[in-house]
Amino acid sequence: MDTSDTSDTSDTSAFGEWTRHFEAEAERRRATGDPGWGRGARLPRAVWRSLQRFQVGEDGDGANLIGKADGAGDADYSAAVRLFVEEERNHARMLALLLGAGGMPAIASCWSDRVFVRLRRLLGLRMELLVLMVAELVAVRYYRAVRDGAGDPLVSEVAGRILADERRHIPFHCRRLRDSVGELPGRPLRALVMSGWRGLLLGAAAFVALDHGRALRRLGVRRGRFVADVMRLAGPVTGDVLGTTGASLRPPAEDRVPAENAGNTGNAERAVAAAA
Repeated sequence: MDTSDTSDTSDTSAFGEWTRHFEAEAERRRATGDPGWGRGARLPRAVWRSLQRFQVGEDGDGANLIGKADGAGDADYSAAVRLFVEEERNHARMLALLLGAGGMPAIASCWSDRVFVRLRRLLGLRMELLVLMVAELVAVRYYRAVRDGAGDPLVSEVAGRILADERRHIPFHCRRLRDSVGELPGRPLRALVMSGWRGLLLGAAAFVALDHGRALRRLGVRRGRFVADVMRLAGPVTGDVLGTTGASLRPPAEDRVPAENAGNTGNAERAVAAAA
């Protein structure tokens, strides 16, 4: 049982800042409103089928993650996690509406998502976040491919909105993982955990490249390129989690990090900004 990461050793002011950031993003979404669903959308069938499976992956109430966050004993972190879950549920909502705009139904479930959810729930908060970080990095590259390769204005807009959110989620999870992985005894063990995480990321990226290969080809991305782009983000994330970069992981000031301000952000955030 993974109980070593339930104590409150985090900097609560940092997660208070993240809570305010998520709240500001929620207000921005309300002010911006939804895309114009009435425009309709046209995509190759392979891409629609791919989006159906990603929509299932974005759905869920997040109760398991919220429960583990509550158990960590940090009220600021718990509040931020609830707002993060709301963003993920909004992704599922938008993808369902996008499917409807294209005349495609949402699907109830898929086996790969069921496997992923069970893996996340195996142990404690640390394991849940490590697996969730894998999903976030894969999602960044996937939604970038959809945004840039769809050739449909509505699809590109929805993918771009989701991509901006996923980019912000990575430094958020890095911030908590730095605390959690840092509780493990000894640098060698911490490095071993992150090495295992990189192996998990490679397996997940390769699986998505194979399972969604036809869709990626229609979007102009080769399978090998997809995997390589995902793995390019592993080093900066590992550095941020292990604290070897010396960066302060803070909420991004903007959806896209300007090049002139890149030196003021964490390694993972800069790498994701470049990838997007």
